[in-house]
Amino acid sequence: MKLHTTVQSIFQITLLILITFILLSRCTENVDELPEPEVEPELLSTFDIIQHKIFRTNCVSCHQKGTSFANQSDLILTRDEAYDQLVNRVPHNASAKKDGLILVGTNGLADISRSFLWEKLLFRDFEHYFSDHSEYGELMPLGGRSLTDGALEFIHEWMLKGAPKDGFVADENLLLNTDRFEIPDNDYNALEPPASGYQLILGPFDVWQNAERELFQYQRLNNSEEIYVNRVEINMRSGSHHFIINDHPQGKIPEEGVYRDFWTPAGNFNFTTAESILDARFVYGTQWRETDYHYPPGVALKIPANAGFDLNSHYVNRTDELKSGEISVNLHTVPKSAVNFVAENLFECYEDFQLPPHQVTTLVRESTFDEEMFVFQLTSHAHEHMTEFRIYINGGQRDGELIFFTNDWEHPPLLEFDPPIVINRGEGFRAEATYDNQTDRTLRFGLLSEDEMMIIFGAFYRKL
Repeated sequence: MKLHTTVQSIFQITLLILITFILLSRCTENVDELPEPEVEPELLSTFDIIQHKIFRTNCVSCHQKGTSFANQSDLILTRDEAYDQLVNRVPHNASAKKDGLILVGTNGLADISRSFLWEKLLFRDFEHYFSDHSEYGELMPLGGRSLTDGALEFIHEWMLKGAPKDGFVADENLLLNTDRFEIPDNDYNALEPPASGYQLILGPFDVWQNAERELFQYQRLNNSEEIYVNRVEINMRSGSHHFIINDHPQGKIPEEGVYRDFWTPAGNFNFTTAESILDARFVYGTQWRETDYHYPPGVALKIPANAGFDLNSHYVNRTDELKSGEISVNLHTVPKSAVNFVAENLFECYEDFQLPPHQVTTLVRESTFDEEMFVFQLTSHAHEHMTEFRIYINGGQRDGELIFFTNDWEHPPLLEFDPPIVINRGEGFRAEATYDNQTDRTLRFGLLSEDEMMIIFGAFYRKL
């Protein structure tokens, strides 16, 4: 099948540009399949407690033998291997390794400051983490929900005492503290322009009371020659459902600098806007208020000379107060000599479904591709009735292998694969999405957050 779906109606075309990027609640596989004992084990040390009461319930579903997550991180946290996998090991992450980190050290306080595990768990330090160490990947557990304060303090005490395998070195009562840090929804801060690259600003614009506002605005880059983008930064005011960068490969350029709305304040659909995006093609997007994505080394987006982008923002305001939307975008560039592979976009859009009222429905869709692809980025897109979205490899020797999971429709993860997942010719993806429709109406594919979607998208490159 073709990688970029040809859409034949205005309604379907408008769905193309709703694809969004961006970062997973726990990547839970079937808990019944975890290699853990059914009977409560005898906990003979502080580390036994950490493994059984913290790792087992928060980490093992991803970090067990045979999962893509364990393969990508080179980290297994099941009871038989967790200690040796963690203590005095160098991280698999290339940037953390280069920075001299270890997963867990045995020198107490001196090693906590260079512990990759602690860096990944400390949500309270998220501003430092994302501003200084975005190459380290996501905070853990995946999905933006920290471990409890008690669990963190218990692990911290164990590490302070030299991270022993045997013996009790921390008070188990610490685990009774179930408070949990939540990353705040801070005020919007516009990005500083990139040292090498281009900046785009959309807004500020009004988001009407008790309404959804989705608009487009075309802006030119004014680049006189071909450029290569290897990093994208995006900051948005709160309330955004998604932000997408599109281009117009057929050259049907909308009027520059003008807001084009999908919906009027009264909720009527604007067909003129729909007509203006008939040739729109997805370039990049996010559902996260702050995004800082680095492409893999040697991989970059190729942008032609004299390019421009159609910026698409979708805000949801379910209050009685007028809100404001605003987005700043930095496109960081590198010289052509630094690029070995050109990034391409992966898009699989499934439209043919109905979700009956007051029912839980699981949809399964399969795809195959007619060329070899090296997939380094993968995520999903759905709306508020989605409860789980899984992606498996379809076909070949890895048929049925789970490579993506989310239960967060608002902020699905943007999974990065290093090394990339190789999809051979004739192989593809199997998507399984579950929806809980508690409304009185049948839900179908649609544009509003109250409608539904089922989309796989990501990025890949071909070998030359």
